[in-house]
Formats: sequence, C-alpha cells, structure tokens
Amino acid sequence: MSSKKNSESFIATNKKASFLYNLISPYESGLSLKGSEVKAIREGKINIKESYITVRKNEVYIIGMHIGEYSHSGYSTHSPLRDRKLLLHRSEINKIIKEVNDVG
Repeated sequence: MSSKKNSESFIATNKKASFLYNLISPYESGLSLKGSEVKAIREGKINIKESYITVRKNEVYIIGMHIGEYSHSGYSTHSPLRDRKLLLHRSEINKIIKEVNDVG
C-alpha cells in the first residue's frame, strides 16, 4: 500500500476570518522563523486567531500570531508573540500596499 502526500498542506487556517470578513484576494506566503519556532509549529503550538498583517518599510509583517514554546527547548527560546516577517514576492507586496492605500 503506497501513501501519497498532499501537495497542499496548511499549518494553520483561520476559518472564522473567512466567515466574518469578505476576503478579497488570498495570498500564500512563507514566514521568517527561528529554529525553536519551527519545532513548536511541528508540535502544533500555533494560534492565528487574533493575528493581522501590517506593512512596514515595504515589508509585510504578521502581528499577534502566537507560537508556543518548544517542549524540549534548552536555554534559548523565542518570544511567543513577536512580529514575524512574511516572505512574499515583491509584486505581491506592491499589490498589498496598493490595496491598503486605496481601501484604507
């Protein structure tokens, strides 16, 4: 019996946001993370319910995303609520900046 991996795997989704708000255009992006954050996400310790994005100096950041502490962390760990940079293509960032400035 062979197992097939799903090509689209999501770490976290916010179903309530799509219910409460009219989402105009979805984006798929990466995140700039520390090692302990990656391991904590693999353990499922992530919450994006109260998070939102903002634009600073032509870069997009996610604010309010909670990544819990890794269970086997040593002396170095991460701040659970720190701002994290989203990794998007320049054209996507420019489109987001334009939409924010147009709509408000």
